[in-house]
Amino acid sequence: MTDDLVSQVQDVLTVDSREFQTRVEEDAEVIKRELANGTFDNPQAIIGFEYEFYAVDAETKALARVPRRLLSLIGFEKELGLHNAEMSTSPQPLNEYGLSAQEAEVKARLSAAEERTFSEGMRLVSDGLWTIPPEGETATEYLTDSVDDGGVRVASNMSDSVRYHAMANATDTAGMELDAPHVSLSAETVMPESLITSIQPHYQVPHARDLPAYFRYAIRIAAPLLALGVNSPFFPPDLYDDAPPDEIVDEAWMENRIGVFESVLNGDDPGKVRLPDDVESVEEVIDDIAADRTMVPMPVAGSARFDDEFAHFRLKHGTYWRWVRPVFGGATRSAANARIEFRPIAAQPTVRDSIAFQAAFAGLLESTFRREHPVRHLDWIVARDNFYAATRDGLDADLYWITNDGKETTDTEEVFADLFAHAKDGLQARGLSDQEAAKYLWPLRQRARHGVTPAGWKKREVSDRLADGATFDDAITGMQRTYIDRQKETLLEGTFADWA
Repeated sequence: MTDDLVSQVQDVLTVDSREFQTRVEEDAEVIKRELANGTFDNPQAIIGFEYEFYAVDAETKALARVPRRLLSLIGFEKELGLHNAEMSTSPQPLNEYGLSAQEAEVKARLSAAEERTFSEGMRLVSDGLWTIPPEGETATEYLTDSVDDGGVRVASNMSDSVRYHAMANATDTAGMELDAPHVSLSAETVMPESLITSIQPHYQVPHARDLPAYFRYAIRIAAPLLALGVNSPFFPPDLYDDAPPDEIVDEAWMENRIGVFESVLNGDDPGKVRLPDDVESVEEVIDDIAADRTMVPMPVAGSARFDDEFAHFRLKHGTYWRWVRPVFGGATRSAANARIEFRPIAAQPTVRDSIAFQAAFAGLLESTFRREHPVRHLDWIVARDNFYAATRDGLDADLYWITNDGKETTDTEEVFADLFAHAKDGLQARGLSDQEAAKYLWPLRQRARHGVTPAGWKKREVSDRLADGATFDDAITGMQRTYIDRQKETLLEGTFADWA
């Protein structure tokens, strides 16, 4: 890392947290005034998408660092680790053409990026949690390697983002540890978070005042969608404590990505990363973000963007880590928007699977809000318990649900029948035909119908290898190489259903 990065981190650590908070609170009032003026309203729902990847060596499938020049060439953005790359799509209206445009943009940009990275001996992988460390390194070494440079702790394999490095040096620090079944690791930076990758659909509400109602529904659909998308049951083998392999497989959570993000970033504040509370008004949403614990107060540079009128608030929002997150933004006044960012879903085996979650999330918000679905009456504590049950057990979790006719149930078939009916209804309300809506939801219907998720596929692959006499390390790496090989064949045109 350069002396310039260390200097920037030192500058950040001198920012007065009370003065920063004062500016955040002033910015919150700016947003409320614009809210009252209708600035954040839009007559149509808008969707967007963030998609994270990690890079591997094309031949060995070991984790690979992506040269910064290559990231620039393929039009991707840096994320936490040097192995990460992120794509963000252009916002589109929620309709037949908007969804098609989202999928086409992901495929076009990913295809071009894969061609370029492959020429450099790498592949981009869409997955929930990597398990094969770089050649010649253990995962523990890669995740914990850091140096003290002039009193500043710098992670050796972290992108040169000042905010990420400042977290390890602030007085109000993150947890910086892993805590999962049979896994424990302590670090001096937030680098262990770079184990995980995700997809993040965005849904822009037509009227900002309605955001709390949409938000309530988003919290309740989080668990069943998470149960369908689980994709991170295993860690790199060297991170495991000494335990029988069969026991590790049996007790592995289906979505360890949730626990990684919480244990690495929560620290002494268990409320930092969590499922958010319900809110009664959009002003309460704004106040909740403003009052959230400040992770790293940073200097703010202004620009001509509209949302730089509340730049301190936007910066603080960057560490407002909730699994369902409200967002206020917009480069121009005409593009100003209030939206919901859905963060529980791990990166998926194929693009079509990923877009299926975007379609399901948007369709569900459309339909449940418009039809005043009774699941809004599901107690928040039950919704939270559902969420963490899905984290542990995926589709085997007992999810409490209220169907459209008001029936309380934990029957998996009833839960997902109701869920898909409303996802389809919401898409059709936005102009998609019956056939088009069914096409987008089909990959997820297959998972529910057959009870097979990417995490379940991974567990079966590892179990089969162990039964055939493989060591635990070889069973994990063998599964991971097979995952990457299958993905190579299906990433752009297939679905996970082709695997199972």
